[in-house]
Parts: sequence; structure tokens; C-alpha cells
Amino acid sequence: MPVLPRLICFALCLPLASQGAVADSSETPIGEAVNDLPLFDAHMHYKEPAWDPYPVESVIELMDRNGVAMALVSSTPDEGTIMLWEHAPNRIVPELRPYHGDANSGNWAKAENMRSYLETRLAAYPHEGIGEFHIHRLDTADEPLFRDVIRMARARDIYLHVHSGTEPIRWLYSLDPEVKIIWAHAGLGERPPAIYDLMAEFPDLLADTSLKEYAILDSGQISADWKAIIHRFQDRLMIGSDTWVNGQWDDYDAIMQSNRQWLSLLPRAVAEKIAYKNAERYFDRTISIEQIGTR
Repeated sequence: MPVLPRLICFALCLPLASQGAVADSSETPIGEAVNDLPLFDAHMHYKEPAWDPYPVESVIELMDRNGVAMALVSSTPDEGTIMLWEHAPNRIVPELRPYHGDANSGNWAKAENMRSYLETRLAAYPHEGIGEFHIHRLDTADEPLFRDVIRMARARDIYLHVHSGTEPIRWLYSLDPEVKIIWAHAGLGERPPAIYDLMAEFPDLLADTSLKEYAILDSGQISADWKAIIHRFQDRLMIGSDTWVNGQWDDYDAIMQSNRQWLSLLPRAVAEKIAYKNAERYFDRTISIEQIGTR
């Protein structure tokens, strides 16, 4: 069944702009047909403050009405991710966030017993990534822990999901050029030229565009800098919502519609890759609109 009847009305009623394709201006943008595509949300959190106002059933309902077939989820603490995954294993790809107890985005790499915590959780549950974790300020004294984190990821052939600027990404690749990395928010505060250069430098680097959905559009069109990024790296990008606070859950409909809006400006083949087909390859899944309404 097509997704259109299942999406909430406002998501369908918002106009979708038309624009020439990124790769070739003669290609036709997908336009309103973008609403028929399943989405993979590559940056979802289910943190403890959301558990009461947004019980697991309501999260899946939000995904359903926005055509989100599957999501990559990490949480503070990890129990949130596991609750979602146990409720809807067909819809959730779990990854392990290090944050728990007193370990947070600013101190997790120095937290006591972090290695054993990660090893224990990875052994207990089928996490397919470690992260999303922050490197606010690179401290090379943390190298022994990061080498262990990379070892854990390599042993399981899973990703590191890293929230950082460009230099920590370069540093992680210097520790192990074969490590698999998803760059959260495509660097968040990094400008498009820096994003382009880093992704060109590391041909296996993936990125999610969460929190970039409004920056990508410039007066209803995709900005020239982002056109270059999307064209060159269309096989390595995914969208995301970053539900890091409950306000993001409150705005989930608008966030997903904003992503559909900029995807609507791309040729179908490119839009499909970023919407869900890249994630199919990265996580060895079949992602389909038929998953909507299932668990």
C-alpha cells in the first residue's frame, strides 16, 4: 500500500518545490512522489526523559505517520534503545551510546569502567554501532580507550557514530584507517567546504544530515555548496531527526517533512539513496513502505 494515505495531512499539504537535479539539471526532481518513499531515520535517540511522555507505542506511531520504516537508535541510557528494539525489532537498528549514570557527553571517555560497560552491553544485545558519542575537545591521552572502542567495533564489523568536528575524525582514522564511521550531523557546526573536504579525504566516511535539514535549503532551493556535497557523496549520506530532547519529538512531523522537502528537489535515484537505500546497504536490511504499521 502506498505511503500517501498513511502520512499525516500537513505533511502532504506542504508544497514541495521543484528544482533541477543535482547531478544533471536535465533530470527531473522526484517532487511530490517523495512522499511515497520509506525513510530511514539515521539519528534517533530515546532518552529517559522521553519514556513517559512518549511511550514506545507512540514512537512507532510517529514513525508510521511520517513514513519512517526504520531508525538507527541510541539512547541515554541504553535501556531506552533496548525498550524500543524489543517493542519493534523489525523497525529499530540499535546502537550503543556510552552515556549512563554519571558518564555524559563531556566525560564519558574518562569514566570509570567504561571498557567493561561497553563490552558487557555489546555482548548482551545486537548493537550495530557504538555511539552517537561526542568528542567535544580532542584529548590524545584518551587514545588507549579509543583504540579499545575501535577494536570492539572492528571485531563486530559495526560503526562508530561520532559527533565531532573534522580533526577528531582524522585522528580516529589515524588510529585505524579501516574503522567504520558515521559522522553525526555531518559535523554540525562545520561549514560545507570543510564537510566536502573531509568526505573527499576519507572515501568510506558516512554522514547523517540530522539538524542540517534547514541549512541545506536556501530560499526553497538546495544551496550551491550542498548541491556539491550531495552530488559527490550521494552514496554516503542519510537523513536523521536527532530526538535529543523532547522538543524534537514534539516537532518530529515537521522535521521529517523538512527532510522530504529537500529530498523532493533531487532526482528520484538520488533521493531514494539518501532516504533509505544507502541505509539498506550499510546495515544489510530491506527497507520498505510495507514495514509501516508493523513491529
